[in-house]
Amino acid sequence: MNASLRLVLAVLSGVAVAFSYEPFGYWFLAVLGVGAFYLALMPWHHFASAAKPSPSAAFGCLLGFAHAVTCYLILLPWIGAFVGAMPYVALAITLALSALITGAVGVRIARCQYGFLAFPFVYIAVEFLRSSLPFGGFSWVRLAWGQVNGPLVWLSSIGGPALVSLAACLAGVSLVTFLITRGRTRRVAALGFALPIGLGGLISPSFDGEGTEAQTAQGNSVLVAAIQGNVPRLGLDFNAQRRAVLQNHVDETVRAANDAQKQGEKLDLVIWPENSSDVNPFQDPLAASSIERAVSAVGAPVLVGTLTRDEVGARNTMVVFDPETGPGETHHKRFLQPFGEYMPMRDFFRKITDLVDLASDFKPGNGPGVVHMGGIPVGVATCYEVAEDPAYRMAINNGAQILTTPTNNATFGFSDMTYQQLAMSRLRAIETDRAVVVAATSGVSAIVHPDGTVSQETSIFEANHLIERLPLHTTRTFAVRFGDILEAAFVWIGLMLILGAAVRRPREYARQHLNNGEKRCWKRSSHRGEFDISDHPDVQRD
Repeated sequence: MNASLRLVLAVLSGVAVAFSYEPFGYWFLAVLGVGAFYLALMPWHHFASAAKPSPSAAFGCLLGFAHAVTCYLILLPWIGAFVGAMPYVALAITLALSALITGAVGVRIARCQYGFLAFPFVYIAVEFLRSSLPFGGFSWVRLAWGQVNGPLVWLSSIGGPALVSLAACLAGVSLVTFLITRGRTRRVAALGFALPIGLGGLISPSFDGEGTEAQTAQGNSVLVAAIQGNVPRLGLDFNAQRRAVLQNHVDETVRAANDAQKQGEKLDLVIWPENSSDVNPFQDPLAASSIERAVSAVGAPVLVGTLTRDEVGARNTMVVFDPETGPGETHHKRFLQPFGEYMPMRDFFRKITDLVDLASDFKPGNGPGVVHMGGIPVGVATCYEVAEDPAYRMAINNGAQILTTPTNNATFGFSDMTYQQLAMSRLRAIETDRAVVVAATSGVSAIVHPDGTVSQETSIFEANHLIERLPLHTTRTFAVRFGDILEAAFVWIGLMLILGAAVRRPREYARQHLNNGEKRCWKRSSHRGEFDISDHPDVQRD
């Protein structure tokens, strides 16, 4: 019964964490979920009904896998919208395998009096490995993305998503430790819970719409338009649909120019989505002519998402089209989505399924992450790139004063993908102290202020445009300057803890099986009110 309860708790903890992400956005469920997962790993010697006070490392693996796979199965169904259920389930299972480490190491760490202070570093180390390996990893499932509506998100300006994930994990495991222990351990646990929550609340600025508008008016600012042209849903062949998407964005740009003119203003920057012109304008005169019409209508630089090819190969490219100088600087997408935009080990995986041929064969770029539009340095993270820490940090270190996330999510229909991605742009805005313009082909497009608030957004599958004056910032946050170093420190601590748990025989605070009539080896210390070790002969020591 003990094992069954632990397994149920691990599954429910995965459900809780999944509902912290958008579009649900219940940030506190991640804290409670990670805490519940840690409770499943902890010794249950404090409960009289626990026949087996501490799970084995092998059972910890199962608990870790159950926690993770439950979360990912709820979080990632949108991946199957294009390729079917099998690859989506396979990805969820593959990602969850890394949590075998979290579970196995976690049960050993949880036996220590202050294990709750060590466990978050193990969690972060595994999260880093999952986000990096193999083939660049999959950073979409980081715990931090579910914290955009809570106080912990403000820690991103200090340490980026890594610190936010660490803080959420620390708050969760400290909370459960506080609830089931006494004495000094409980007091330290109270601090472990209150410190990250309190620090996040202390950093958080008081936001109201008027304050943001006042700050924008006082400093340097630009009038920006995000264009969402929408996509045709039915009735066209592939080539005709691509041209229809381009025409939709041309038409919506003209409408945006007219709206700005009615308000007596002129647009400074216009952002189109990724793949807004799947017809290469450098090879197709008709596509080039259509884009020139839109650029001429607004009289401002337009950032256009298209597909190009050079001596390296196919590129996913954002190109600046200027009304005076024509095509200019480009951003070739640097961080490509494995199994989507390129296919690792294509020949090998083709032996398993022919779905591999649905993957593209794009080549990564190596640019600075910045394009200049009318002399303004704009940082670009195309779609999946927003989940990668180096993308915007590199752009800001190269001078970016405003950021944009052009994205194409039409393939994923009305799924949660677009909301999850918008949450990442919101966190990046806080992390970098930059406004972020999200331009999507079919939704959700949004205007995100440096404090992470969304002032405007579109609906899914509607043609629309968003116009707003946004600030240009030149400062660099601590996260931009030192976030990589801070994350490396967290990960190294976690890896050392993992290595220590693997090579050093852990102290056993209680045997897995207590024979009838044996004396309990855990007792309450009368002078401290904490759990302590007795001299029971069955207790193994180092």
